[in-house]
Amino acid sequence: MSPSRRVLLRRRRLAVFSILLVVLGGLGYVGATNLAPLPASAANLVEPAALTQPVATPIWPGFGESAIGAVGFPGVLASNGQQATVPIASITKMITALVILDAKPLGAGETGPDITFTDADVDIYYGVIAENGSAAPVVSGMVLTQREAFEAMLLPSANNYAESLAVWAYGSKDNYLAAAQAWLADNALTQTSIADTSGLSSSSVSTPADLVEIGKLVVGHPALAEIVALPSAILPVIGTVTNTNKLLGHDGVDGIKTGTTDVAGACLLFSSDFTVGTNTVTLVGVVLGGDTHSELNSAISALIESVQPGFHDVVLAEEGAVFGSYTTEWGDVSDIVADRAASVLVWSDSPISSIVTADDVQLGRAGDAVGELSFTIGAGTTTTVTVPLELQHTLADPGPAWRMGHPGELAAG
Repeated sequence: MSPSRRVLLRRRRLAVFSILLVVLGGLGYVGATNLAPLPASAANLVEPAALTQPVATPIWPGFGESAIGAVGFPGVLASNGQQATVPIASITKMITALVILDAKPLGAGETGPDITFTDADVDIYYGVIAENGSAAPVVSGMVLTQREAFEAMLLPSANNYAESLAVWAYGSKDNYLAAAQAWLADNALTQTSIADTSGLSSSSVSTPADLVEIGKLVVGHPALAEIVALPSAILPVIGTVTNTNKLLGHDGVDGIKTGTTDVAGACLLFSSDFTVGTNTVTLVGVVLGGDTHSELNSAISALIESVQPGFHDVVLAEEGAVFGSYTTEWGDVSDIVADRAASVLVWSDSPISSIVTADDVQLGRAGDAVGELSFTIGAGTTTTVTVPLELQHTLADPGPAWRMGHPGELAAG
């Protein structure tokens, strides 16, 4: 073969190899750019607006000690007066009821077992009369259901039925008192001590804070909540008994228990239901040390009315509300939105803080979860409400043309 022919063949081979290299390189580039991971997009977040509420201004009685709380809210919401340990008169009977129900449960609407009263119960009755305590009639051999006996104890505030029921449940008054002290300890009611079943003894004492917690336990017990809300009841042998709580049915009041002695004064542990937004608030409060129940009831009505505006149904987030956005390198845009609405019931100027977090994303479909909005409500003891965040629009793959035209962005990703 002539030298010129060899050169020609060599040149042809070099051209073929060059073309193959270009084709293979191109194929590799196309494959690499189309398979390379896309760059992640960071969220541009929007902080929620500050949520502040006005300070509540309860109108407190001008006497004694008072405190308010609400079911679902920890502890006492507000108080007035010294908050000392003081005699609690017949409010003691609510402790008696709760401790008896610990041993002898009674459900909503249930009558409970029959209780046959004996000569011993008649003796208790006359003992109460001798002490000038409140009493309801009892006859040896008469039979009441457990619920009827509770109505006799709580509605007319009959001291004799408090003691008779305690003996029925625990075998003796001393056994009951031991069980009651254990029950108080178990429920962290450390500022409460009882010396009898009725509260006639000035050694049966508590604080407003403990009484608010006791009130919450009462309204949380279906059977007790039913009984203390009764204006009256007709009982076998005894006849009609009337609730000593004259605020029932006024200002949403549906319980709980009056108390009156010379030492304790006029007292009321009360509950009141009212609506705030979409929520039902069960207010539990106590006022101790009034001169008369007329004065006490007037003061409590004013207190309840002043307290209601202190509760606020606060909207934390509306469904679909925007809390940020993503913008991809290839121009897709999606807002970051709340996937559901959320609200919270707060008292007074309870602080509300919030944090928005969202992940970096590459691709995603509308509705995909990408983060959360977390609210912390309160100070000290707090409540947390979390709202998931999602993509409003799909962040789609940009396709081969963009990928091949932006190798640098892909490499960065």
